[in-house]
Amino acid sequence: MALEAILAALFPAGHAVTVSDGLITGDGPLGAGRIAVVGIDGNTALGIEGACHLAGRVLDVVRAGGETPILVLIDSDSQRMSRRDELLGLNEYLAHLAKALLLADAQGHPTIGLLYGHSAAGAFIATALATRVLVALPGAHPSVMDLPSVARVTKLPLEKLEEMARATPVFAPGLDNMVQTGAVQAVLDPTQPLGPQVAALIAQGAAADIRDTRDALGRERGGRPLAHDIAARVVREAQGA
Repeated sequence: MALEAILAALFPAGHAVTVSDGLITGDGPLGAGRIAVVGIDGNTALGIEGACHLAGRVLDVVRAGGETPILVLIDSDSQRMSRRDELLGLNEYLAHLAKALLLADAQGHPTIGLLYGHSAAGAFIATALATRVLVALPGAHPSVMDLPSVARVTKLPLEKLEEMARATPVFAPGLDNMVQTGAVQAVLDPTQPLGPQVAALIAQGAAADIRDTRDALGRERGGRPLAHDIAARVVREAQGA
């Protein structure tokens, strides 16, 4: 689903969202208020300038106060693979963007990630996985790392990794696996108005505990059977220390 169609479905009365150099910023009406929109379009790789720009827009929302929700739309490549970006500390810029989103959520601005295309690696972690709730549209294809890249890092044969991926969702790329592990909470229905679906997610988030429940979802769906118990044990040990 193209970005133009998504924005039209989200904001049938019009919006103030623009795209420049693959970066999405702006806002639009939602219910009785407005929702801030940031993101990445067109399978754009996320470099230091883009990460800094998006983080700045998120922090603008925080500085303005109130409880304006933030929608993060994602169709990206991975982080930008350039010597310049790496030398200038791309990892710190990506961490800054992720922390800006986490800060916004902690300050009362619900953050909703919406995957509608591809996303991978650092760009995926710093945007989609840094939101309180991550949902997707059919056809989205997220991955933390594709299997050929995993093969190069681990030195394991690609065929072996493909066999492992079929049996272990937490290890495998793709939307279905991300849903099963709990990373993606739900897949939205593009045949129904998107605005009410996003508004419902925001309302659910406002009424819920801020605690991250992705580990519990992964256990319920069979994608991460041990994650919830491990997280609970770590919390108990930290409290008893």
